[in-house]
Amino acid sequence: MRNLTNTFFLLLAFSLILSCKEEPKNIQPKASVSTILEMISPAGNTSALPHLMSNKDVALLSWVEISNDTVATMRYSELIDGEWREAQNICSGTDWFVNWADYPMITENNGNLWSHVLKKSTEGTYSYDIKMNVKPKGATDWETDLDLHTDGTPTEHGFVSVVPYNNNFFVNWLDGRNTVENKAGKRGAMTLRGGLVSTTGELLEEYELDSGTCDCCQTTATITDNGPIVVYRDRSDDEIRDISIVRQVKGEWTVPKVIHEDDWQIKGCPVNGPKVDALGNNLVVAWFTGASNKQKVQIAFSTDGGAEFAEPISVAEGSIMGRVDVLWMDEDQAVVSWMEANDKTALFNAMMVHKDGTTSKKQLITVMADSRKSGFPQMEIVEETLYFAWTEQVGAVTQVRTAKMSVDGFSFN
Repeated sequence: MRNLTNTFFLLLAFSLILSCKEEPKNIQPKASVSTILEMISPAGNTSALPHLMSNKDVALLSWVEISNDTVATMRYSELIDGEWREAQNICSGTDWFVNWADYPMITENNGNLWSHVLKKSTEGTYSYDIKMNVKPKGATDWETDLDLHTDGTPTEHGFVSVVPYNNNFFVNWLDGRNTVENKAGKRGAMTLRGGLVSTTGELLEEYELDSGTCDCCQTTATITDNGPIVVYRDRSDDEIRDISIVRQVKGEWTVPKVIHEDDWQIKGCPVNGPKVDALGNNLVVAWFTGASNKQKVQIAFSTDGGAEFAEPISVAEGSIMGRVDVLWMDEDQAVVSWMEANDKTALFNAMMVHKDGTTSKKQLITVMADSRKSGFPQMEIVEETLYFAWTEQVGAVTQVRTAKMSVDGFSFN
């Protein structure tokens, strides 16, 4: 009995000693440091419509600035050692068609520069032409106001894509030449056209790629080992507006083919085009759909230059605004960006996606206004760094902003 009593008191004393010890403090983890580094923007006030491009060791940002509410100026800056250089002018005009979704572009090929703007052709709201500007390597000044198309119709021409191709530029666009009302009072469809343009602005080849497309969604193009491809929002007789692809193979263009049958039936144009990127014959395409009243961003991968695509991977669903971009990181994974609504603002997000469907956590790039003036955010990769550009709107004032992050900045679950 004595031994049991002693044991009891020993245990009691031990428990009292433990109870007198200080409770461990609830130490909160330090707040994570954002991987996004905002850069000094080369664009001034009243700037908008950014376009980012990179080609080998050259990266350029273009945009449009408005002065006196009447004069539009296209400007650009080159990225050197991770910073934007002083802005330079390309051209100005008082008769441009300046639209939140149909933005001017710039590109480069072996020191040769190409850009475009949209210029009104008549007093009609949607009658405007694509005008090219070129600055061949070694030239001091831009040669401006060059015709891309020569149909002469007072119709819509825009939603351009341009990529360097061999020693020239491959350009494609939406062309409304067939929408002119005929004697019977009928109008044709919007067409997708493409062509090969020299570094001096000469249209060397031209092709009709699709005889009936969605009217005002952005197009996107890239170069595979087989040749150029174009991805765009198509349009059927039943108003199905899914994403299609046309490819140049052995010098010939394929017939349009739907990448995935979302079966999005919509009578009006959603103004929300796809984006594509190539790595050899590996393709990745990102797009927005509202099929079945479910708004989402999807991406799909191809390993044969776009002849076939794997089943799409859903990246984001819910209050999605779309306005996507996509880039290869390596042959197994890509980065996709998009906008989604958040109360009275919009979130510009990005995510890493692996071919097998594995995804990183969503990375917030910035919070934006949820208006048309926010336009279409841009994304490019240069030497293991991602660069972003978007339009910030404060009241009635807009300004192009830029930021960057390491490709290693994405975190995974």
